[in-house]
Amino acid sequence: MNARPVKHSLTLKGHRTSVTLEDAFWAEFRAIARRRGLAINALAAEIDAGRDYETGLASAIRLYILEDLKAQAAASAS
Repeated sequence: MNARPVKHSLTLKGHRTSVTLEDAFWAEFRAIARRRGLAINALAAEIDAGRDYETGLASAIRLYILEDLKAQAAASAS
C-alpha cells in the first residue's frame, strides 16, 4: 500500500470534487460503503452533510473511518 495521499474524484450534490486520502483510508472507506450497502459517493455525501464546515472533507472522512474502526473494535471486544 502506498502511504502517499492519492486524489480521487467524488460527486457530491451533483458536483465533482476531489478528495486526497492515503491508500489505507481509501480501502477502508470502500469497505465501510460496501458493508453499509452504499455507493462511495452516497457515503461521502452523508459525511459531507454531517461535517462542520470548518473541517475539510478529507479530514471528515478520516475521522469517520476512525470512529467506525473504534466502534467495530468495541463491538468485537464485547
